[in-house]
Amino acid sequence: MANENKTNSTKVVTGLVRFSYVHIFKPEAVDEDSEKKYSMAVLIPKSDKATLSAIKAAVDAAKEKGKTEKWNGKMPANLKTPLRDGDDERPDDEAYAGHYFFNCSSKQKPQIVDSHCQEILDETAVYSGCYGRVSVNFFPFDAKGNKGVAAGLNNVQKLKDGESLAGGSTAEEDFGDGFGENFDDDDDYLD
Repeated sequence: MANENKTNSTKVVTGLVRFSYVHIFKPEAVDEDSEKKYSMAVLIPKSDKATLSAIKAAVDAAKEKGKTEKWNGKMPANLKTPLRDGDDERPDDEAYAGHYFFNCSSKQKPQIVDSHCQEILDETAVYSGCYGRVSVNFFPFDAKGNKGVAAGLNNVQKLKDGESLAGGSTAEEDFGDGFGENFDDDDDYLD
């Protein structure tokens, strides 16, 4: 269950969500002209009304903050907001079906912990497809002609494994058919 959102709070700790496009151990650049950041997409089940309500309240608080601090007292007409509908924007991706999602990022590395708040050091343990909670802060921006609200990544807590969204296969899946057992290291096969 999401945190109880205080009035005007822009911080949210989600309920159980699914992680996608996970880049939280090493910063990555979206393209060659952008700054490297730690980032991930957060998939929220549409049934998680508490998290969605907390996010909407935090986005509204960030809009009010932007109105006074960034946008000269006016709400911009084409304001970009972070929460998007997976059914509408990713209709061909079954992982996004029945979910809302948002992207979040940070210049600083987030703390990454397990269910007991112990630091996770194994970079393969937290991946696109696993489940957990995230702490994010929503903030207003005005950059390069774009105005809106974005999500800053604070911390990540992995709670359970899930099917990897990255695709691919393991070496055992590819080569575990017994074919290689017929060969010895000292045989000369190229003669």
